[in-house]
Amino acid sequence: MSVVMIGPEAEAQLDWLALTDALAAGHALPRAEIGDTFLYRGSDTLLSRAAWIDGLGQLVKTATIFPGNPDTGLPVVNGAASLFSDTDGTLAAMVDFHLLTKWKTAGDSLLAARRLARPDSRTVLIVGAGTVGRSLREAYGAAFPGARFMVWNRSAGRAEALAAGYPDTRAVTDLPVAVAEADIVTCATMSTDPVIDGAWLRPGQHLDLIGAYRPDMREANDTALTRATIFVDSRDTTLDHIGELKIPLSKGVIGRDAVRADYYDLPGGAFTRDSPDQITLFKNGGGAHLDLICARYILDAVGG
Repeated sequence: MSVVMIGPEAEAQLDWLALTDALAAGHALPRAEIGDTFLYRGSDTLLSRAAWIDGLGQLVKTATIFPGNPDTGLPVVNGAASLFSDTDGTLAAMVDFHLLTKWKTAGDSLLAARRLARPDSRTVLIVGAGTVGRSLREAYGAAFPGARFMVWNRSAGRAEALAAGYPDTRAVTDLPVAVAEADIVTCATMSTDPVIDGAWLRPGQHLDLIGAYRPDMREANDTALTRATIFVDSRDTTLDHIGELKIPLSKGVIGRDAVRADYYDLPGGAFTRDSPDQITLFKNGGGAHLDLICARYILDAVGG
């Protein structure tokens, strides 16, 4: 059986809303078995993630995260992904790492926003103007047509460059004011210290946190966590591994029961906002089972 090689050209056949539907459907299957390995060298990270979903297949994805790479013109994140057949374990596809990471990461957050953000959300703030920030502009634009977008970045020039590439998008420099104005705030930074103060939030907002992936990283402070109702994509990959929740849990700021639901609670209806005034907070952990579901969606979309 030939192995399907899926490159970046496959993007033309993908759809953001269809991907979120596939992610939701994947969580109605048997719970994924997952295994993560993290290795560190200073600020550099080697992250290997594996997942197996009975009835869907297996995937192994390895990412190298080198924050200093932009200084030499290279992407911060690189890696490789292999999708295996659930029937016989043979290699079914090699999926372009950057394509898979883009669609999995933004699609993960978009599924949460489609369930948690107010349907009348009209203003979206993107915090962080890197590669993920650009994919968030595309993804959120597909689900919230007609929305106005703001972009904030520590380096204002990068925010201006991202904003210039899209309609109805402007760069902003005053982060507290922008947060207060937004209906949805989505963060994709490399920050180890919180950039979002919960005191800036107002009733009815949805806060999407993507950037933190290490035990020492956070994007929102304790006030944000205590003011909001917390949702995650997977309890298994967020609570004990990522500083966003691991740190406040260890300090007793929140308890494990503060996490209302993860995606395996979608079929039961718990993954939803309760009222228009509720502040919802979603932590995107990006586990390998999401890569697996996304890779399977991509393979099906290209006719593999």
